[in-house]
Amino acid sequence: MSTTLDEPVTENQATHAARLQAGTTAVRLHIRWPGTRKSLSRDQKQQAAGAFDADSRTLSAAKRLFDTSHPSFRAVSAIKTKAGSLWKGMTLPYIEPGVRLLRRGDVSEFDDRMNTIRDELAEAVDELDRCLSELVDQARCQLGHLFDPADYPASMSDLFALAWDFPSVTPPAYLRTVNPAVYEQECQRVQAKFTEAVELAEQTFAEELSQLVSHLAERLAGSVDGKPKVFRDTAVTNLTEFFERFQHLNIGSNEDLDQLVENARQVINGVNPQDLRDRTSLRDRVACSLTQVESSLDELMTDRPRRNIIRGPR
Repeated sequence: MSTTLDEPVTENQATHAARLQAGTTAVRLHIRWPGTRKSLSRDQKQQAAGAFDADSRTLSAAKRLFDTSHPSFRAVSAIKTKAGSLWKGMTLPYIEPGVRLLRRGDVSEFDDRMNTIRDELAEAVDELDRCLSELVDQARCQLGHLFDPADYPASMSDLFALAWDFPSVTPPAYLRTVNPAVYEQECQRVQAKFTEAVELAEQTFAEELSQLVSHLAERLAGSVDGKPKVFRDTAVTNLTEFFERFQHLNIGSNEDLDQLVENARQVINGVNPQDLRDRTSLRDRVACSLTQVESSLDELMTDRPRRNIIRGPR
């Protein structure tokens, strides 16, 4: 892959990119998951098309193999979501697909927590395996003539897996002696990627903050049928969690964004969700202040568009 940017990298940008590179390591999350649907065979599609007087050549159809709403399947799916949320929550975005950046000081915590989640997945899959015959019987009843026992495994235990690794995103050291010119070229490409990663982090934080602020401001403003709009506690707690994550992961590359995050933090600092429901004056004040933050965030994201990155053939 070749990477070039449409504008020169400033000294300040290079400094932030170098700091990000020095303080993070790349991490990938791998999830193996079985398919829960299967395309109908040609004969089955012809049968289905006949019921609707349709041309089977233009029909796309699939059958659901498992009832994913079954408690045992939902438990497994919840752990998959948990793993993905942890991976994204502890990391910053990177421009390589499937790769994110983890602070080096967080590697041990990330590894420990992922191991715990992997153990939870193994337990949940064991329970799912115990329910396999029930799920197959359920599918037999629901699918009728479309049911095929060959679609189902003898066990589910080998169909789920959770793994992670820490790939290198820096040029191999041997290039320095084998071909210094190529090594320098690769170093420049890495710097360009981390420069883009810095701006991706800024954009991601700004967009997330904008969504959280906009949602809470909208819930606090106005009324429905003469009554204040209903909002969940998470509309407030999600912002608090964002502030904590921003403080930990922020690389300090955008002073304007830092100030807007601090402004939003001050608006809801010490604010209890129930107080917002009970005190109209507090509710109105917070809504007004958050709307101002939202407006400033919109200006920030308009004034600082993402740098265009050109990705060549892989």
